[in-house]
Amino acid sequence: MQNAAQAWLILDLTHSAAAVGVLGFCLYAPYAVLGLIGAALADRWDRQKAMMLTQTGMAIAAAALALVAYLHVDSVWVIDAVALVRGSILPFNNPSRQALMVQLVGRSELPNAIALNSSVNNATRIVGPAIAGVLIAKVGVAACFALNALSFAAVIVALGMMRPAEFHADVSRSRTTLLASIREGLAYARRTKTVVVVLSMLAVISTVSINFNVVLPVLARDTMAGTAQTYGFITAAFGLGAVAGAFFTAGRARASRGLLLIAAAGFGAAQLAVATQRSLLGVSAALIATGVCYAIYTSSSNAIVQLATPPHIQGRISGLYSYVFIASGPIGSLIAGGLSQRGGAPLAFIAGGIAALLMAAAGWLVRPWPMPTGTVRVRRRPLAARVVTRSPKKGPA
Repeated sequence: MQNAAQAWLILDLTHSAAAVGVLGFCLYAPYAVLGLIGAALADRWDRQKAMMLTQTGMAIAAAALALVAYLHVDSVWVIDAVALVRGSILPFNNPSRQALMVQLVGRSELPNAIALNSSVNNATRIVGPAIAGVLIAKVGVAACFALNALSFAAVIVALGMMRPAEFHADVSRSRTTLLASIREGLAYARRTKTVVVVLSMLAVISTVSINFNVVLPVLARDTMAGTAQTYGFITAAFGLGAVAGAFFTAGRARASRGLLLIAAAGFGAAQLAVATQRSLLGVSAALIATGVCYAIYTSSSNAIVQLATPPHIQGRISGLYSYVFIASGPIGSLIAGGLSQRGGAPLAFIAGGIAALLMAAAGWLVRPWPMPTGTVRVRRRPLAARVVTRSPKKGPA
């Protein structure tokens, strides 16, 4: 709801696609500066406690945005400033969140857990924007921000209820200097071909092809001459496809190189299809296909990178993945905003589609790049047997 409302608020105040791009720049620019530091700290801090702190910070930022909207503060720079604060928290939240997942489920079921996590995230793309569209039209954008602020209470309570003694793996915290930790993580990524290929593909695709926070409001308002409900509907269509793609990935017992490349190509082709549509039905159908391929591609790339990483640097490589994925946002937002300002949302979708297709082709041409241990299909014991035979850890992780 917050993402949908924030982009719509900026577009409503400025009537400028470029201004929406600047908003994205403010949200993601801090990751370019702080992302590697946050990744290194994820291997030095208690990840559970770190997440409780960062989630509290994001709750405060959401509450501040609700107050700004409620008081009708129409200064765009204030909204951008709040986005900058929230963006400064993300580099410390995301690496801990990614690395904590390994401790929660273990490495053997990590691909399924990543895909299920993606399905939960993408389900909110259906519910959130749909509710936001109604709330914006009936009540105003402040309600979206206020509800988001309140929702963090459940997140913080859930984190506090986790029992570290039952985590699947004890992780020894890094004792090297911060700079040495960053260098160690970068060195491992550089010498591991699988990580290099997957992250290189992701860098281009996330920069040029994954800018939906910028192009979807422009597509709804300008290209389709729609309202906030139109924006909510097409965003929900993308989310519906993403949920379907995430559930498909979650049902697989392994991460697959071939599936990742097919999903990247499908993601590009689907974006080209979006660029050709103008009707609500046509745009929604193309966005559903885009969402399916998006979820399969991002879940597969995340799982492959994490499985290629040993536990003692899990936080740093998880943070590097998040860094590539999110730190591309500032440049990507400006590119998408500029293209949308010049040629409308269809031009931005065309650029994104071509970039994804080119990266799929590049990933295919540089084969072979080995799949990491843990991606092969394994015979699973029944859940009840696993619960009975596994002894909980003694002491904190």
